[in-house]
Amino acid sequence: MLCPSCNYDNTKVLESRTTEKGQSIRRRRECLRCRHRFTTYERIEFVPITVIKKDGSTESFDRSKVLRGIVRACEKTGIESELLESLVENIESNIEEKFPREITSEDIGELVLSHLSSLSEVAYIRFISVYGKFTSVEDFVTTLKELQNKE
Repeated sequence: MLCPSCNYDNTKVLESRTTEKGQSIRRRRECLRCRHRFTTYERIEFVPITVIKKDGSTESFDRSKVLRGIVRACEKTGIESELLESLVENIESNIEEKFPREITSEDIGELVLSHLSSLSEVAYIRFISVYGKFTSVEDFVTTLKELQNKE
């Protein structure tokens, strides 16, 4: 980081603080040559993640869609909304780590299912019935048997 006083390219960070709800970082710096102190602000740049849908069309990742699907699957299960919000944060973090630019809707569904399977079997079945597009009772029975075999 260049010192605004002497243009020397070697400074040390004295203090760092997050601001604006974690969207930027304020750093207090000192030039190692002239000892001039100054403040810099660094904004976190988010690269939008593109979702490739089953029909081949694309759209930007929308965490609220994931949350709505999970909330719907968890209705009347007694799971608190704070836990669901935390679950979506974990899923979003997994997506950002493993799929930095684009992800398929199927991969998002699989991530949701992997998190729901340990949270609630009922929510898992509800979500997979929509996500997996069950077409018959046999689809439900097969999934239930798979769940029982995991235990």
